[in-house]
Amino acid sequence: MRASQFFIATLKEAPSDAEVVSHKLMMRAGMIKRLSAGVYTYMPMGLRVINKVAAIVREEMNRAGAIELSMPVVQPADLWQETGRFEKMGPEMLRIKDRHDRDFVLQPTSEEVVTDIARQDFKSYKQLPKNLYQIQTKFRDERRPRFGLMRGREFVMKDAYSFDRDPAAAQASYQTMAKAYRAAFDRFGLRYRAVAADSGAIGGDLSEEFQVIAATGEDAIIYCPTSDYAANIEKAEALAPQGTRPAASQPLAKVPTPGKSVCADVAQLLQVPLATTVKSLVLATDEVDEHGAIVKSQVWLLMLRGDHDMNEVKVGKLPGFEKGFRFATEAEVVEHFGTKPGYLGPLNLKQPVRIVADREVAIMADWICGANEADFHITGVNWGRDLPEPELVADLRNVVEGDSSPDGKGVLAIERGIEIGHIFYLGTKYSKAMNATFLDEGGKPQFFEMGCYGIGITRLPAAAIEQNHDDKGIIWPAAIAPFEVVIVPMGYAKSADVKAATDKLYAELQAAGVDVILDDRDERPGSMFADWELIGVPHRLVVGERGLKEGKIEYKARTDAEASLLDAGAVVAHVQGLLGR
Repeated sequence: MRASQFFIATLKEAPSDAEVVSHKLMMRAGMIKRLSAGVYTYMPMGLRVINKVAAIVREEMNRAGAIELSMPVVQPADLWQETGRFEKMGPEMLRIKDRHDRDFVLQPTSEEVVTDIARQDFKSYKQLPKNLYQIQTKFRDERRPRFGLMRGREFVMKDAYSFDRDPAAAQASYQTMAKAYRAAFDRFGLRYRAVAADSGAIGGDLSEEFQVIAATGEDAIIYCPTSDYAANIEKAEALAPQGTRPAASQPLAKVPTPGKSVCADVAQLLQVPLATTVKSLVLATDEVDEHGAIVKSQVWLLMLRGDHDMNEVKVGKLPGFEKGFRFATEAEVVEHFGTKPGYLGPLNLKQPVRIVADREVAIMADWICGANEADFHITGVNWGRDLPEPELVADLRNVVEGDSSPDGKGVLAIERGIEIGHIFYLGTKYSKAMNATFLDEGGKPQFFEMGCYGIGITRLPAAAIEQNHDDKGIIWPAAIAPFEVVIVPMGYAKSADVKAATDKLYAELQAAGVDVILDDRDERPGSMFADWELIGVPHRLVVGERGLKEGKIEYKARTDAEASLLDAGAVVAHVQGLLGR
């Protein structure tokens, strides 16, 4: 490819609405162009990256035995109504009507369509296992699209769906996909972690996220440096503390804490460690009738140590919370506690509530909590002496650095990550809802056991940039760079020697299978260098009259501080070596 024939549209400054590094650099490098909120045109330079990501994914999916197809972006609503997701997906799913007033959706994912295929075509156990995948456009109407391709509304995803005869076979398919994902992520050339994840509403015990490590990542990744343990923060267990609860040693006392409604401020005022305070979180669960109207509500008090944060996923799995919960309204709080939030606690309640204590709180003695009176807290609180033991003790909190690893092999550390892939075992969630069955050896119908496996094809380049960039621009791994090598001639249109040497080198690299671009534009050298550093091509070759007189060509890797000189006849072999060819 010659630059004069290509579409290079770099910018000196990023648009004002670009927030994160990847968004700014992809806009400046001319890789994407904003069409509307969360919707981008993939420009030629960016599309080359996306296509390389897709090619790696496709190769690994095919190698794992998955079969590619392409399902419609516009899908009939009746399939989604079978599973109940037409209503449950909410405004994130874009709904449209055709000229006959029939309901359709723009696919956010394709479990319904692929399950419909299976129930029509997979009649016998002899046809299983099967894994169908696509690399296709998706649309999710994000409330607040932001960060460019990191959280857009329209995006490209690889989604695969496995169909098996029983749970054991489904778990084998899951492991095959887990291996394929690791192979793909290894080839991307990015630092990543595969972490145990919560399956959420999907259900099932098997679920892993593939997180690209980046300081700007939205997700907290929990891992143990001395073992293989890794999980996202929703999944990571905070182990029960060792030892028994100390005996009470302080009297119960009501103390003034004017204007101090946050545990950290109370601890500072009373000159005590934050870990001696207990925060009170008031939740409510609702019983509803067949029309969705609330017929009864239950108020709960969740108690966590002042320096810990509630994990909503863990709470959602507690007995009584499985059907969902919400934070109590101010009116509910006042009715049960006698005061507005900020000074709440389990003593002196106006109405009874159900109390759940975190494991850490359950073994605390002489702790501090709100007095259920504005501007007052109570010190020296003890279970058993001052209030009954909690109704339920559970792991309610996010883990923190230094917690014991659940595998017993060290302590936990935390780093940031960007979720790019997710695999999970679905079980029969969709096959039962859609009555998708096959006949087993005895001729009896059985529901398919399913798995689901996704990779964000257009999100991955953005994550790669968040991980790999400097003040000059993008630093691509060679496997997904728009070009592997750029040749920058000095005076291409002015020097016959430079032109001849450049064309020869360009032809030799192409013949060697190197993805190379020749910058034959009539631009200043500094401008060309700046463009290619911004775009992030991994290897740069500079051809100039001075070097040619000595039989040399200048080479510089994108991350090198200084350029070096190579013998002109050895350049191709050197580049091939760098690319592992």
